[in-house]
Amino acid sequence: MTWRDEFPLEKGLAYLNHAAVGVWPRRAARAACAFAEENMRRGAADYPRWMEVERGLRQRLATMIGATGPDDVALASNTSDALSIVAQGLDWQAGDEVVIPAGEFPSNRMAWEALADRGVRLHETNVARDDPEAALMEAVSARTRLMSVSSVQYATGLRLNLERLGRFCRERDIVFCVDAIQSLGAMRLDVDACHADVVAADAHKWMLGPEGIALLFVREDLRPRLKLLRHGWHMVERMGDFEARQWRPAASGRRFEPGSPNMLGIHVLEASLSLLQEVGLANVERMVLDRARRLMGLLESAGLEVLTPRTEGRFAGIVTARRPGLDAEAHAALYRRLMAEGVICALRGGIRFSPHFYTPDAALSRAAALAAEVRP
Repeated sequence: MTWRDEFPLEKGLAYLNHAAVGVWPRRAARAACAFAEENMRRGAADYPRWMEVERGLRQRLATMIGATGPDDVALASNTSDALSIVAQGLDWQAGDEVVIPAGEFPSNRMAWEALADRGVRLHETNVARDDPEAALMEAVSARTRLMSVSSVQYATGLRLNLERLGRFCRERDIVFCVDAIQSLGAMRLDVDACHADVVAADAHKWMLGPEGIALLFVREDLRPRLKLLRHGWHMVERMGDFEARQWRPAASGRRFEPGSPNMLGIHVLEASLSLLQEVGLANVERMVLDRARRLMGLLESAGLEVLTPRTEGRFAGIVTARRPGLDAEAHAALYRRLMAEGVICALRGGIRFSPHFYTPDAALSRAAALAAEVRP
């Protein structure tokens, strides 16, 4: 079996919506079925083996982000949960500032907006310019404590230079937080190279996994600085010593996991990541970028306006386009027609397409042709 056999999509379906909810590979579906069957027939008789799968998943996630090892990885329930752990855990002072790009997905805005009652000011910066990193750096003041950015903007597909931003923040002792949900699984990420203090990413988009499980990386020296607001048996150093009255939080990322893990999600995501790592993360990135380039060219040739930057290094897997002359209502109608025709996409200020590494060329060509031809 090749990786192409892992995606037996229905005939006539052009699935271009990984920036919303990705497709599970065949092995992930099989892992879910096998886990359900085992639960039905044996219950938790083999729980130690489940824990081995959990450890394997943490190692795969650590490898994906260039972390030292599985102890650097916490498993959150979603990106919002992961960012909230950081936002609520830091020791803020009235007058502190957080800098984010304007137009962020609500997960990377609301977590910081919620700090207003503690006197924290949120500075949203317009990055729709030739040098978006400069815009963010210019917004930093002496009161800036944290900068949080999406690696790839969810609506426009703009890809930021994380290394440049991270170096700037490290030099100024500013916590650098990366919402990597729109790149992890499609683009390579190295937490040391980009000086990330925090990385958060849900599994259900480019990692081809289920909803309800996410990566949270917190750099080792930052972990003890985050106040823990949730407590339970799973987050202690001596996990399993249920009678202990003296306890301390785990030094590892597990300190952010108060209770029982999402074992079903763990089994499914471990299977999905095994495929990405078999293909090779560098190969996945190359193929995603190739498909994005091809799709942008097809859309422009069909007469659409591509909103996603076409400069190398400024795009990833998201391609957003508009039909000239159509207003927002007409684009919404166009989106509904595309969905009815089996082109699975999203409406995000235009029609947003997001192919993955396995997406066939025929799906790209069909999407571009229909986007240009169908009457909304």
